[in-house]
Amino acid sequence: MYKVDLNCDMGENFGIYNLGQDEELMKYITSTNIACGYHAGDPMTMRKTVKLALQYGVAIGAHPGLPDMAGFGRRIMDISAEEIYGLVLYQIGALQAFAKAEGTSITHVKPHGALYQMANQNTAIAEAIAEAVYRIDGDVYLVGQSSSKLVKAGARAGLRTLNEVFADRNYEKDGSLTPRSHEQALIVQSKYAAERVIRMVLEHKVESRTGEEMNMRADTICVHGDSPDALEHVIQLSQALSEAGIEVVHPV
Repeated sequence: MYKVDLNCDMGENFGIYNLGQDEELMKYITSTNIACGYHAGDPMTMRKTVKLALQYGVAIGAHPGLPDMAGFGRRIMDISAEEIYGLVLYQIGALQAFAKAEGTSITHVKPHGALYQMANQNTAIAEAIAEAVYRIDGDVYLVGQSSSKLVKAGARAGLRTLNEVFADRNYEKDGSLTPRSHEQALIVQSKYAAERVIRMVLEHKVESRTGEEMNMRADTICVHGDSPDALEHVIQLSQALSEAGIEVVHPV
């Protein structure tokens, strides 16, 4: 039987501002990536999200981002690999503390937004992130875009890695995600999103925005929790995966 993880970015509230439907989404996913206070999140939200994950049996992961709350961590920054090492270390440590306080531990790390894209394309940044993760806990998984520099850097560092694909995003012909500024960046039709994911899991193929066929390894599937279509996406996706005989399970 084919197996795949289903993950969602969560805990991206801040103070009185709420984003996403975390508790409803938790019922359908197998792992969560929790914001660690830089691009989004705060101590109360981090603690609440860790407890929700435990309640629903969902694996807990750190979701470190760039220090850009105004831009939700989705803007590229001119920042050195050394700085990235420090900010990733800092954020993982923060979430790790909340997990430990609840008697559990994190299972994976997935960078957020612009940091994720920078790491997928820049070897020095990818290696800085991988080193930070490995020095904190060499047993956790590092999540990166399928066959990216980040995944390769994680493997070189001695980490277990997960190749990630996106249910709600389009791809360019070079394998990168279509920029959010493009009108076709997001996939909003849940049935179509599910069909694409099934093909990525079973055939390791996906069609780019412009029609090119690409290889795509799928160890874990992401649905962005801040998307207004997120809940519909995960419901449709869970049903489609089950009907295709694909077991949804975290690899830990």
